[in-house]
Amino acid sequence: MGLLNQGKKEVIAPRSQSGQPNKLARVRLARELFSGRYRPGEALHLSGIAAEYQLDADSVMKVLADFQTLGMVTLSGKFSAIVHSPNPKEMKEAYEIRAALEEIGGRTAAPVLKGNTAELRRELDGMRAAFGRLDLDSFVEHDVAFHRSILQASQNEVLLRVWDSLAVDLRIRGVIGKVSRDFPEVVESHQPIVDAFEKGRGREAGLLLRNHVETILEFLKKSESDSGLHRSLRKDMETAKDVQQAFFPQQSLSIPGLCCETFYRPAQSIGGDYYDFFPLQGSRWGITIGDVSGKGIGAALLMASLQASLKAQALHPHSDLSSLVGDINRLVHASSPVNFFASLFYAEYQPEARVLRYVNAGHNPPMVLRWRDGRCDVFPLETEGTPVGALESAEYTSATIRLEIGDLLVAYTDGITEAEDHQGEFWGQQRLENLLRSCRDRTPKQIIKCVLDEVSAFSNGPSQRDDITLVVIRVKDDV
Repeated sequence: MGLLNQGKKEVIAPRSQSGQPNKLARVRLARELFSGRYRPGEALHLSGIAAEYQLDADSVMKVLADFQTLGMVTLSGKFSAIVHSPNPKEMKEAYEIRAALEEIGGRTAAPVLKGNTAELRRELDGMRAAFGRLDLDSFVEHDVAFHRSILQASQNEVLLRVWDSLAVDLRIRGVIGKVSRDFPEVVESHQPIVDAFEKGRGREAGLLLRNHVETILEFLKKSESDSGLHRSLRKDMETAKDVQQAFFPQQSLSIPGLCCETFYRPAQSIGGDYYDFFPLQGSRWGITIGDVSGKGIGAALLMASLQASLKAQALHPHSDLSSLVGDINRLVHASSPVNFFASLFYAEYQPEARVLRYVNAGHNPPMVLRWRDGRCDVFPLETEGTPVGALESAEYTSATIRLEIGDLLVAYTDGITEAEDHQGEFWGQQRLENLLRSCRDRTPKQIIKCVLDEVSAFSNGPSQRDDITLVVIRVKDDV
């Protein structure tokens, strides 16, 4: 099919013998829904769609279900669907998500693709050939394969899950027709990306991928058509929120000998704070909290990448926490955008001995509070080390503390201590410490409520400016 055939009746190709009728239907339906062939409010009769696209009823339902997820249609029973109007603002935000996603994936994929770009070159050749014969459908197939193969080479399942949850491939298929007049630039912008991967230049490849996506976004802005998604991204953001929530530990998770409660609230719909508990070999438990620079979608994606790197390293046998965090730092530095960093506190706990080994990479020091002989001692959990991702050659030190029955461990992000009042004053670490000293007989759940109430009363109205995370752990007398 040609790029310049608007207004003409297209000849319907028969089903391919490869058994992939849905793929062709997705390509054509996406293009025609996004390009405005179907008017907002128009009712699509599934029998008519099935006849035009030569699909059976089940295949039509599956294809339109994808568009319902995107907010482009609403299925009405088993016989019809109502078309909805897209919105430019939502389209812009969707491409901003994609730009961040591909930059991270590109940096991470570079070691795998160094000297190993044959597949990318094949897809680029396919794009050029499709452009030469003005075959839009073939072009988008090669374009989607090109970008998805990079994410697969990154070996980061989190990035692929986010790509799939946001239906990025469907968006590419849907809007590519609107940049047809800029096709030569779109096609050839892939060549520098291939060249950077061939030489193993991850940062360069990541920035080129971001630039490629942002360039397409600029072309779309110039298009006279309204090619955005109004309801789509709202639903996508809810999906992304659900995906991020799955990254956090289950409430039912129980560390022997500890009573744990947590609280997390992003400043936007999703955010860059991070905490986790997970079992390790030798009856140990990993405990971590972190804060990615920035807020919103970009911070959430980078948080997911940090979590994947940390778990991958921690679940392998190791003896030295400082070296482990050093390895994480190098991975994050190599696979993240410029000026990205994350504060990180990582600890490993041995329940039977009640021993906590830890590394603090530039994070607000968690506190251990211990009441005895009528006083309360506070032990800040600090070690030397910069935030991960800030410096490629950063070095870290580890420390150890033996917890006692009744001890209280509190970890938090700066959304707690940097909450502001109307005069711009921070609530501060000292107010937090003073409050915690009075919580000897309170449960972790009660302590979290107390802290949040005090922070809310202090700020007295100003909207939340940063993500908030609070982890409260009490040492019990049973293991």
